[in-house]
Amino acid sequence: MTLSMYQASVPRFINTLGNLSAILDKAQAHVDAKKLDETALTGFRLYPDMLPLARQVMIVTDTAKGLAARLAGVDIPVYEDTEKTLAELKARIAKTIAYLQTFQPAQIDGTEDKEIVIKRGDKETRYTGQQFLLGHAVPNFYFHVTTTYAILRHNGVEIGKRDYLGNP
Repeated sequence: MTLSMYQASVPRFINTLGNLSAILDKAQAHVDAKKLDETALTGFRLYPDMLPLARQVMIVTDTAKGLAARLAGVDIPVYEDTEKTLAELKARIAKTIAYLQTFQPAQIDGTEDKEIVIKRGDKETRYTGQQFLLGHAVPNFYFHVTTTYAILRHNGVEIGKRDYLGNP
């Protein structure tokens, strides 16, 4: 059995984004129960040089939508990056899931050798589609999901491995 580029990306990202949304529900319940300022949570960072929770979620969604769009050869939707509350972050996740659901396997499969060029400032990095998926997008996506999880656990939100994994 062959695992396609589509199977390795879009459905997995949709699933994990759904898990992340459910984790943010638990974070909201925690904030409500403890009567906390949720922006203290969404602005929390594990270490001063790390990005805060809200930015972690933004990068997760940017990675997912960017991968699918680049492989399919369509424009990447632009999000404003203004989310500050858990509800706003959940809405961003929902918007990303809805976007990913518009892709069909035929748009992504067969892109293993497609050239993907990423520009960061004046530097360009070139990948094949498969390199970009497996060597950049997937690790980046899960790194930021895991960091979001770690920030929430550090702040007392009662979540565990089952929440992270959800229903694969």
